[in-house]
Amino acid sequence: MTTATGPATDPPFLTDARFTIRPVETRAEYESCVELQRETWGRSFSDVVPVSMMGIAVKMGGICLGAFDRSGELLGFVFGVTGPKDGETAHWSHMLAVRGEARNAGIGRQLKMAQRAALAEQGVETVYWTFDPLVARNAHFNLNRLGATIAEFVPDMYGASDSDLHRLGTDRFVARWSLSGGTGEGRSPSTEHPGSGYPCMGKPGCNGRVPSGEDIVEVPVPRDIDVLVAGRFERALAWRRSNRKALTSLFSEGYEIVGFLVGEQHGRYLMAIGSGASAKGGNAV
Repeated sequence: MTTATGPATDPPFLTDARFTIRPVETRAEYESCVELQRETWGRSFSDVVPVSMMGIAVKMGGICLGAFDRSGELLGFVFGVTGPKDGETAHWSHMLAVRGEARNAGIGRQLKMAQRAALAEQGVETVYWTFDPLVARNAHFNLNRLGATIAEFVPDMYGASDSDLHRLGTDRFVARWSLSGGTGEGRSPSTEHPGSGYPCMGKPGCNGRVPSGEDIVEVPVPRDIDVLVAGRFERALAWRRSNRKALTSLFSEGYEIVGFLVGEQHGRYLMAIGSGASAKGGNAV
């Protein structure tokens, strides 16, 4: 088996009092990434990316960056592969994980920004990744904090999964992050928005039909779907079914996501017809 190694002389991308972000270099560090995958997606998760594949992907132009504390312990990592897509060089950011005790400290965002800087140096033009539409904190992070847009909605993208995080299935948005122009910053976060007054789709009990003549529609999601999964699983499933039906219908009718708003009870995607520019957000890792 080839030993997974990286360019040991590469300088860190970011250092502060809490952590340093730099390329994952040694086999032991790659093994820590694999262990963090199991901690994040569950011990039964069968789609763990092994050490050998992570190392090979990096040798072929992929990225694996780690956030390390002062003692050298891995706090989080971001990993993906690079290749041609639609006539340009693109990167698929396959995994981002942060240890539970290290979350909400800005590590996820700093990993993404370091990833962006490294890929821009390679001449990569666009980064893609996926996230669950029902996870409001990730919608806020991806659309509002990073300034990504939504390329498409894919029902059941990864099929049946044995991950503890995939009990509701694997419906996903494909996020698109352009590296040309700008800094990758989203617009300033907003923690509260009044009701928009737009027609509602995607909430259990809402009318499931696309409203006629409406240019803008909102699709609400729970403030914290994980709380529902843990305590009211059937209600969480109802949200999944309603959300899937609404997004499938709206995307088929030419609607695009143009914003994400955060409130006390729900997050809300704003979808507009024929906008020509998908999803940037308004309010995680």
